[in-house]
Amino acid sequence: MAFPKLQFKDFLHSRPKPKGIDVQCKLQHFAIITYALDPIRLNAIIPPRFKLDTIEYQGKEQALMSVVPFIDVDFSSAVFPFPNFSMGQTNYRVYVIDQHTQERCVWFLGTTLDSWTLIVPRHLWQLPWHSAVFNFDCHQDEHGNYSHYKMQTQSAWANAELQLTQSKNDQWNYTGFPDLESHLVYLTHPLAGFYHRRDGQLGTYRVWHDRLRLKPAQLLHAKFDLLDRLNLVSFEDQLNPYSALIEPINEFTIYLPPQIVR
Repeated sequence: MAFPKLQFKDFLHSRPKPKGIDVQCKLQHFAIITYALDPIRLNAIIPPRFKLDTIEYQGKEQALMSVVPFIDVDFSSAVFPFPNFSMGQTNYRVYVIDQHTQERCVWFLGTTLDSWTLIVPRHLWQLPWHSAVFNFDCHQDEHGNYSHYKMQTQSAWANAELQLTQSKNDQWNYTGFPDLESHLVYLTHPLAGFYHRRDGQLGTYRVWHDRLRLKPAQLLHAKFDLLDRLNLVSFEDQLNPYSALIEPINEFTIYLPPQIVR
């Protein structure tokens, strides 16, 4: 079955007015490292409410999942004057469809965060977020391409190593999609995320952002302990991603608090 054509005009909308404790932040050195894998590997992880948003790739039906590292900069209240924070973060997410609403969204395996503010999402809201120490070493050339992108994470839950490079000659891969725009809508524009809370309940939260402007990069090295431990993507296969994309900086609004799905 062919993947449907997706267009940004059907997904972009004006920003809902922030209120309460909603947050705005800029995400720096924002990368999306995507892997194609056998859907069977995710059967025990994704709840029945959701179905994997699969593509045909290398002659087989494949699910896609991404590792998304970045640095939160100017992380602050979207409503009130409040101190700004900066912190490293990595999201581990699988692309799914909510069968109750038919919305394309993501299922979060979890998140690592380098900040004392972790106590709020982890303990107050029961999000599957985990403590980590990050080191980003990134350099861009005069054209804005990453001559050097290196990220290392130390975490009891998910150690990670990533090294990328980028040039104007890097090629897009959107095999399995009808065109590049469909691929980018799929990878970059899910605005709803779902996850198992630490107490086992189903949780969700929403974000808003304008169209992201990622460009392809080359993966030089990757080692994501979580993907190997969960038998999703072996260390060997992590060296051959479906795609690697980077955007130097973008801006998100996060609508809080997260909600419990009854």
